[in-house]
Amino acid sequence: MRVADEIESKLRERFAPAELEVEDQSALHAGHAGAPEGGQSHFAVTIRAKELADMSRIARHRAIHAALGTDLVSRIHALAIDAG
Repeated sequence: MRVADEIESKLRERFAPAELEVEDQSALHAGHAGAPEGGQSHFAVTIRAKELADMSRIARHRAIHAALGTDLVSRIHALAIDAG
């Protein structure tokens, strides 16, 4: 399974978001430090979910990282989050 699909699946399962977009931006970082040969390392997530709406920015990021789990997060070099 592609990493982007794993991210989407875990976030949908955990938050049932009204809006969710997961963009693999790995190609933009090819050749940079931390960018592995096969890509699937840099992602941008836009998520709108009722549960996240009243949280602080830091709490949202922590909740998203917790939902993804340490195994998946450890395989991601960069994760940009736009949450609300």
